[in-house]
Amino acid sequence: MTTQPLSGRSAGTGQSEMAAAAGTVRPSAENRVDKQVLDAAGELLRALSAPVRIAIVLELLSGGRCVHELVGALSVPQPLISQHLRVLKSAGVVEGRRSGREVLYTLVDDHLAHIVTDAIAHATEESTNGGARP
Repeated sequence: MTTQPLSGRSAGTGQSEMAAAAGTVRPSAENRVDKQVLDAAGELLRALSAPVRIAIVLELLSGGRCVHELVGALSVPQPLISQHLRVLKSAGVVEGRRSGREVLYTLVDDHLAHIVTDAIAHATEESTNGGARP
């Protein structure tokens, strides 16, 4: 089966090999992604679209954090951290577990961390290449 991006055009060899190596299935004419799945993916990406939320996810990569720890690490006001955590929690990116008077926030899934770290790696590569594509 030939792998194809969502646009329906055939993917380059490098992309096909990367998808196969990552164990992912690229959508094709025979394997279309359901609209509900696309909508859910869009909601997830929207939840990850704010720089502060990306920073929160990166901070949670090393383990659970309470709100006050995130405030200190990110130098962002507590109400703003709490607001972003609510968005991430409602999108299923983080979960909170009460520990005494505090709530410990952790990432729900390692796949979500990969989305963020891949985006950071891509943005870093783009900025070091001056925005030029290989």
